[in-house]
Amino acid sequence: MNHDAYTDTYIRGILNTVKTIAMVGISPQANRPSYFAFKYLLEHGYRMVPVNPGQAGKEILGQKVYAKLSDIPYPIDMVDIFRASQHVMPIVEEALALKPKPQVIWMQLGIRNDQAAAKAEAAGVKVVMNRCPKIEYGRLSSEISWMGVNSRTLSSKRAPLPGKGVQRMSLNRQTMSGGATQATDRAERDKDSGG
Repeated sequence: MNHDAYTDTYIRGILNTVKTIAMVGISPQANRPSYFAFKYLLEHGYRMVPVNPGQAGKEILGQKVYAKLSDIPYPIDMVDIFRASQHVMPIVEEALALKPKPQVIWMQLGIRNDQAAAKAEAAGVKVVMNRCPKIEYGRLSSEISWMGVNSRTLSSKRAPLPGKGVQRMSLNRQTMSGGATQATDRAERDKDSGG
């Protein structure tokens, strides 16, 4: 697999399939990227499991923290790694020893370990490196484009929804070229017709 470029179909397939995600290296500090990503995914319906030996037995965002993957008493679908690249191999080896094995090993932005990826793939596990599932979910659901990318401003603060009502976000549609969606096409038609 080419780990320098993932298709939207590959990423969307993972995010639509996994339900339980163990995040290794989550921080309990609300200003840390791992905390943001964990909270976002939790709020978007994933069962999130914090893994951090220094916080074991405590809770992060209401979820019990485990010291290691093998301590989790139920199956996990994906391991999201928030540890430096040199610490990835032991985490992957532990994940591959789980029964059942997770479907996906995901390494966060800036994290890449090709040997660990090859080992996971040889065991039949999908791998994503140097990506963030929070960002990918937002991009593929068009949430990021509505909340900041088009304005060239990214922020961890939630933007107010424009107008009335609630925008429905979905991973269950194709992303069109140029970031267009059915909603943007409809808005463009309304603008052109003076409505």
